[in-house]
Amino acid sequence: MTPPVDVAVLMGSESDWPVMKAAVETLQRFNVSCEARVLSAHRTPDQTIEYVRAADAAGTRVFIAAAGMAAHLAGLVAAHTTRPVLGVPLAGSELNGLDALLAMVQMPPGVPVGTLAIGPAGAVNAALLAVSILADQRPELRQQLQAARQKRAEQILAARLT
Repeated sequence: MTPPVDVAVLMGSESDWPVMKAAVETLQRFNVSCEARVLSAHRTPDQTIEYVRAADAAGTRVFIAAAGMAAHLAGLVAAHTTRPVLGVPLAGSELNGLDALLAMVQMPPGVPVGTLAIGPAGAVNAALLAVSILADQRPELRQQLQAARQKRAEQILAARLT
């Protein structure tokens, strides 16, 4: 891990990057430091645990974990930190992400994973939720979030259908 980052963005496979890149880009738009890594709950469990513990000790404030199918990455991360863990289920099987969504939202009591929507919308919203969590101690982020929402509202109101 490089110097401490505010948000660690983890994904189970390199093939998840096209979706999770949107989370990283969203965090970067808010000047939130982040690091993206490929770590697997099943293929690299020891390295994943080691990374989470080191990131937690270094001061990482939020973890975003994305995975498809059984989607155990978010749960593994949550089992090794008390920091917020935001899960992004990804389409990776014949169930088109529903399996990943159910795996994340059905965490046992005591090991929470805040679960977002399947796919790109979930990736962006996980980043925005991470910014919102950080904004609790950083007023400039709260102002940036308010400005971004206002801009989006103006775009919606400016839409002309005819």
